[in-house]
Amino acid sequence: MTFSRRALLQTTLLGLSGLAAGPLRAAQNKPMRILILGGTGFVGPHLVRAALADGHQVTLFNRGQQPLKWPRPVEQLVGDRTSGDLHALEGRDWDVCIDVPTTLPAWVRDMGKVLHGRIRQYVFISTISVYADPGKPGDESAPLAPYTGANAMAETAQTERASRGTLYGPLKALSEQQARDHFPGAATIIRPGLIVGPGDPTDRFTYWPVRLHRGGEVLAPGDGKDPAQIIDVRDLAEWILRLAERRVVGTFNATGPAQPLTTSGMLQAVAHAIHADARLTWVPARFLEAEQVEPWSDMPAWLPRAGDHGALLQRSNARALAAGLTLRPLGETATATLDWFAMQSPARQAAMKAGLPAARERAVLAAWHARKPANVSKFPHQGES
Repeated sequence: MTFSRRALLQTTLLGLSGLAAGPLRAAQNKPMRILILGGTGFVGPHLVRAALADGHQVTLFNRGQQPLKWPRPVEQLVGDRTSGDLHALEGRDWDVCIDVPTTLPAWVRDMGKVLHGRIRQYVFISTISVYADPGKPGDESAPLAPYTGANAMAETAQTERASRGTLYGPLKALSEQQARDHFPGAATIIRPGLIVGPGDPTDRFTYWPVRLHRGGEVLAPGDGKDPAQIIDVRDLAEWILRLAERRVVGTFNATGPAQPLTTSGMLQAVAHAIHADARLTWVPARFLEAEQVEPWSDMPAWLPRAGDHGALLQRSNARALAAGLTLRPLGETATATLDWFAMQSPARQAAMKAGLPAARERAVLAAWHARKPANVSKFPHQGES
């Protein structure tokens, strides 16, 4: 796979310009002492770098198993929330705590006990998956997924993983409530949609810039009219910091763009930004289902609008936009993601975590082109009903 040196240089310059701009904005705000729980996954490093660029003091609390290099000094506290080892936090205080990795309500409860009266704001990173009906669009007032287990406080990371995702939304919803209970009037709940951009370990968006860059005939899912929602991890991190600087509390769906976006619009914007020599072949959802091509995993960032989970990509972000969420152009996200992926090892590039392998994509496209005339009405082309 060949990536242009010009694109890599462009991204580097963008990144340097972002670092240069940070302190100018932060100069208008008093530097904060920020405690970040986690900080070494996908969102965390972007939060850390943005906070450092803005002149804030950053403390990380995690197990210390994934040390990273930072452009400025970062305090590292080591502990383990699984075992309840929070001793490193005792007797300390910060302006804001940003809880990035938590799924379990017991973890928020325990953090509430040790940080009670020692922070001014608790920012909890939740998920758009907390809503009870993933097939019905709505805003932050929509009902949340109920927990139907025996004891939410007894759930562990192992049992959550063993549930194959069925506990994820309900446990996140209960974690939100723990945040409100232990930090009344000081809890900020962020419900991101699909987080994308440089550093994404899931490839749930990365697949598309990489695939379109490869060129040729590209299998595109559905009819192009299904809704699409994503948020660049850098926009999310910068906005979270602005909320903390202004001490904004409340609950917010954090996704983008500002205006409705379709799958067709998303893929065309990506292709245009990276100058892809590719042509899209739209294959209806019913045909893909018959070929056992799964939404979201085989066809990343896509959910049929008529499906059971169609509303996951139709959540209102009006409250977040009103609270200052700004979103960079989709093309900028695509180019930065592609450039980041180009810098990964050959082994990493060869092992995409989402999307169809090339041979499988060719087989599905061949099946679509070879369908019998009798099947045309069953699997209509784009724009047909």
